[in-house]
Amino acid sequence: MGKFNLKVLLLLSAGHMVVDIYQGALPTVLPFLKDRLGLSYTMAGVILIMANLTSSIIQPLFGFLSDKKEKGFLLPLGTFLAGTGFALLATTSSFAMILLLVTISGLGIASYHPEGFKTASFFTGPRKATGMSVFSVGGNTGMAFGPILALSIINYRGFDSLPVIAVPALAFTATILVLRKQVALPEGAGAAVRAAAGKTVDHAYRWLTLLISVIVMRTWTQIGFISYISFYYINYLKGDPVFAGKLVSLFLLGGAAGTLLGAPLADRWGHRFWLRFTMLASGCIFPLIFFVEGWLLFVTVTVMGMILISTFSVTVVIGQRLLPRNLGVASGLIVGFAIGTGGIGVTLLGVVADHFGVPAALKTIGILPFVGFLLAMFLKYPEE
Repeated sequence: MGKFNLKVLLLLSAGHMVVDIYQGALPTVLPFLKDRLGLSYTMAGVILIMANLTSSIIQPLFGFLSDKKEKGFLLPLGTFLAGTGFALLATTSSFAMILLLVTISGLGIASYHPEGFKTASFFTGPRKATGMSVFSVGGNTGMAFGPILALSIINYRGFDSLPVIAVPALAFTATILVLRKQVALPEGAGAAVRAAAGKTVDHAYRWLTLLISVIVMRTWTQIGFISYISFYYINYLKGDPVFAGKLVSLFLLGGAAGTLLGAPLADRWGHRFWLRFTMLASGCIFPLIFFVEGWLLFVTVTVMGMILISTFSVTVVIGQRLLPRNLGVASGLIVGFAIGTGGIGVTLLGVVADHFGVPAALKTIGILPFVGFLLAMFLKYPEE
């Protein structure tokens, strides 16, 4: 395993940010696609399901392929496909072509993540969570920045100018091709790591399943909050949409900061302890959003995002230590499958909202961190 290399981690993080720009921007452009093509809500839902399936759920497959042999070409290829597939959505009026382009973009996103996380793990040195947080924060930033970038292009230049959003992908693809030798893993590095890793942890897949369940609870809380805090303030309280937007932005920005700030604490105090603590703390903080107002609400939302999302890189490290010989598969399961499954679970909140109202759906979200905490209490993990 190599030494801590901040330059390489920052380069990989930049690519992570770029591919997640397109993942974060899709829900923002979906209303424009719906109006332009005259789509039903069901058809719009199919687009989101296809995007989630191809960008997240199938990531373990790319991780499996990555573990077989180093596939550094997936980094530039994934970025290129993610950006160009998304950018071309404005060039067609065919629903079938929209699904094809979303699939191409999704496959690009899915192929970058396992290879990126696996490559980053070689440059973290002994500070696993800290190093991985540098890579992970790029994705958090991209998810938060994607909607802003897409809406800015559409508002100022019109929907037909959406292809401009491909510029970050093209720029990074060119950059990593030029710097590919700096990012390339040493010959036989994968085999060397597998040899040094020793045997897989006893009952690894049992603990990995438990870990994935905790991540599903964390993701369900995160995406559920982002989705329903807007409905709560705009539709239920008839408040200012800009105010609701600020809450979402602060929550995501808090999460990006927490990814960087929480990882060193996890390295110092233990990854499993930090995972348990953050789930419990998030559950305790969540009810405050119904009682505080003004700047206190902004602070509460920011702190909650900071604490809840701070384990993003930590859970990747836990997964990789449970499967030390299959870093790509571990990363794909943690970042793709677990997070994608948690995102799909948010659709269940719609049933609650339809039958019991938006406040009930939002309050239901507050139960999920406690479920994650209880699951984390049973997690076994080889701390170092």
